[in-house]
Amino acid sequence: MSTPGIRHELVGRRAELSILLDHTQRTRSGKTGTIIVGGEAGMGKSRLLTEFARHVPEGRLIAGGCLELGVDGLPFAPFVTVLRQLIRMHGPELTTAAGGGSELPRLLPELGAVPDDRRDARGLLFQQILLLLTAAAGTEGLTVVLEDLHWADSATRDLLVFLVRSLDTAPVQIVATYRSDELHRDHPLRPLLPELERLPDVERLDLAPLTPEEAAELAGAIRGAPLSGAEAEALYSRSQGNALFVESLAEQPMLLDSPVPERPREMLLSALRRLDERAADVVRTASVGAVSGGHVEHELLAHVCGLPHGELDAALRSVVDANVLHPTESGFRFRHALLREAVHADLLPGRHTRLHLAFAEALDALPDAVPAHRLAAEQAHHYHAAHELPRALSASWWAAVYAGRKLAHAEELRMLERVLELWDRVPDAAERTEGNDRFAVLNRAADAALEKGDPLRAIELCEEGLRDLPAEGGTGVQAKRGLLLRRRAQARYDAADRRAMDDLFGALEVFPPDAPGYAMLLSLLARGCMRAPDVDPAEHPVLRRLLDVPEQDGAPGPGVVNRRLRLSQHALAQAALDAARRTGDRCAEADALSSIGSALFNESDFEAGRSAMERGARLARELGESTVETSNHSVLAHYLREFGRHGEAVELLLEALDRLRRMGQSNSGAPFAASNLAETYWETGDLAECEEWARRGEALSPPPKIRIYLATSLVRAALARGDLAAARRAGVLLEDLDPFGQPHMQAVQLSVTARVELLLAEGEVAEAAELARTALSSGDFTTSPGYGWEMLDLFAEVLAVSAADRRVTAEGAAGLRAVVDRNIGVMPLRGPVTRARQATVAARLSEVSGASPAESARLWQEAVELWRPLPLRLRLADALLRSAEARAAADGDRDRSAEEVREAAGLAKDCGAPVLRNRAEDLARRLGLPLDASSGAPPARPSGLTPREVEVLRLLARGSTNAEIGAELFISAKTASVHVSNILAKLDVANRAAAGARARELGLAEPQSTSG
Repeated sequence: MSTPGIRHELVGRRAELSILLDHTQRTRSGKTGTIIVGGEAGMGKSRLLTEFARHVPEGRLIAGGCLELGVDGLPFAPFVTVLRQLIRMHGPELTTAAGGGSELPRLLPELGAVPDDRRDARGLLFQQILLLLTAAAGTEGLTVVLEDLHWADSATRDLLVFLVRSLDTAPVQIVATYRSDELHRDHPLRPLLPELERLPDVERLDLAPLTPEEAAELAGAIRGAPLSGAEAEALYSRSQGNALFVESLAEQPMLLDSPVPERPREMLLSALRRLDERAADVVRTASVGAVSGGHVEHELLAHVCGLPHGELDAALRSVVDANVLHPTESGFRFRHALLREAVHADLLPGRHTRLHLAFAEALDALPDAVPAHRLAAEQAHHYHAAHELPRALSASWWAAVYAGRKLAHAEELRMLERVLELWDRVPDAAERTEGNDRFAVLNRAADAALEKGDPLRAIELCEEGLRDLPAEGGTGVQAKRGLLLRRRAQARYDAADRRAMDDLFGALEVFPPDAPGYAMLLSLLARGCMRAPDVDPAEHPVLRRLLDVPEQDGAPGPGVVNRRLRLSQHALAQAALDAARRTGDRCAEADALSSIGSALFNESDFEAGRSAMERGARLARELGESTVETSNHSVLAHYLREFGRHGEAVELLLEALDRLRRMGQSNSGAPFAASNLAETYWETGDLAECEEWARRGEALSPPPKIRIYLATSLVRAALARGDLAAARRAGVLLEDLDPFGQPHMQAVQLSVTARVELLLAEGEVAEAAELARTALSSGDFTTSPGYGWEMLDLFAEVLAVSAADRRVTAEGAAGLRAVVDRNIGVMPLRGPVTRARQATVAARLSEVSGASPAESARLWQEAVELWRPLPLRLRLADALLRSAEARAAADGDRDRSAEEVREAAGLAKDCGAPVLRNRAEDLARRLGLPLDASSGAPPARPSGLTPREVEVLRLLARGSTNAEIGAELFISAKTASVHVSNILAKLDVANRAAAGARARELGLAEPQSTSG
């Protein structure tokens, strides 16, 4: 970074400079670090970085700036500048360290031909950039400065996140700046900043306004003399500590007498008024051409100005002397971006249009004046601003093509939307887009929206394309309709829109069987039918013919329907595999193998299902289809959990996520894998890991259905930790969601489960019972028995709690019990986890039904034995506590109960689950047992009360009768009466009421409930 135009020492930012330099020193020790510098426009970020650059050894700092948002569609802009500087410094041989840099020509065309498109090209490009930066850093280290991150395109943000997460031990320092006042509510940088700040090697540095003393010192340095008290006061009242405005005011001849500008723009434009008209006109012209980070190339500026060389040089000299423009290696940069904006906004409309057209035509005449990667995007911007629509459309198309080659999908979408906006106003639009018709552009834009992760925009584009298609047409029209319906279905799944299945069936009605994409359609249909059990493929005429399903007379029973449904799903997945192999669609083949694996798992064929999924994953990896591979791994991990193989699931998911990270594709399939990993850790009781991976998944901008999964994990982990406030915050999404309108059965199951758990924690038992009843009455959960049994387990607990809550009516409890019993009768068992849940449900319902203590104890012991070999520690701990309580009530085997309570307490402590730990401590107290077997009896309480007498006194204070005390503490009413007599004697009180009052004085009484 150069330092032209700086005429004073750094003022008011010495502490921030020290922070930056200390950060540099730490990163040079071999640990990558990132520091994000934020502040309002004009706060002095650029000046701070200029001073910082002076302290970094020569050749160890490289800078690149993001482009103003007006230049739509120019991806990776700051990194292109950084890479080009590094290649210039180290020579082309630097690319050898990047594995040959085969993908780098996508950003630096001078390195060679752009390679053919491949599905993993983006990941490989990111990896090669990482290797190149690591090589350039060497042992001496490297500082990469990225300025104006608020203007960063999506591709730049993705690459930045990848580098921050992946550089690891390379001695690379990343310094990124942004304007905090640019971050409106929907600004894409707003969610990214918290994601980055949560990473351990990322720091934040916010620039505050200058103090009055610092502002006066800065102005004095500029004016060459100290300010008087009155001048300093006036300066601060006008500038409010904004360094740029301080500089602008300090340059005024009469600081006190000059009128206060109505807007800051006036201060910025005041520098032009000191220039002669020719120099000012050069600045106005430069403001139109300086769209690349406030920089304009000298050759372009000279061409558009049209002045003789001598006159232009003289004008530029005066402009530089006035500190309006700073010279760079190939042109000029405005002193501050706000200054360029103010000058540009001050142009009259006619002049504005003429200058933009002049720059666009200059780029035609001088295509080598700007780097090749900027040419199309800048031309698109200038032609559009000049209202030259045909040429704007052409340039926008080529900018989209360039962005697509670099896998910068957000920029590709923006440029394609520009093409669509101009299409009807440009008669020869097809000729200007390489012969593509409007449908092809729409389809490509919808695909870019899906790849970008914007399913709602993809749906809008698909619907626009469907409206444009004629109602009748031949095979070509039908193929287009089928393609758009399939793409809209994919987008609707991502958007949690239940109509996705309608689109898939609609696509099948019109999609020619020999057309490309037919096999993928069948695979998506098979998987969709598994997610939506109320959809039977055998009921649709086209599928019935495809699957050769015979017509059935009469209404078959539920078991027959369920089996027929599973068989038809399997047959549909097999048809997809056959079609993929017949047409040579290997990507669809990998996807179909995953669908077949799911069908086999649903038929409880574990080994065959796992084999099919692993074959599909291997094929996807061979093809470079990382999204298909990751989805395959995530689904396989889900089934591994159902069979109690959580360790294998964690290993599989961590490997998949690490592979995506190394490939630079953390937004492609990673949110789904992260949600599965969070769920796995929840089930194993690793609550901290669960919350960590749920937050990581949220930071990856997941689609709506994945957000449901992530929110569910956060709610349940927070409840286990006893953090009700955190659970409520995480559950906001679920509160606003209609769970029964989801196309994914598992999303319905998880969201309902989390909401019921949250309602129970809040004491809203009646509402929890009604939601549970509604859920079980509204859907068929038999095709997802893992979550189905989890729901039944929770809802059986709701029944148990309802029995003691007068707000739950008898009719409400009976209605819930009826649907629970009905679902128990049809819910399949698949794997050891569902069998353990079945035993737990039976034990819970035995208590609700009033079974004998001995019977309940027996059922809970069976549940404990089924949970013990599984890694679901929270579930085992809960069963142990229930078993201990039931055994104490049945046969008084306190030694065995003590063992179970202590084991449960230990599990709860290991999991970081204080709610469960508190339950264990409470039960131990009620049983009169110490949690620590080596500690002996608990110490005596005031007045010589024994631990058991303390528990009886607590219940006396509650107003309990002897019978109620006996039931609570697992003793007889007679024994309770003896304890009460001893308490009255020891406390020297006359009756039970006086004993309760004394308990409250001693702090031994439970706090009274304030609920109504």
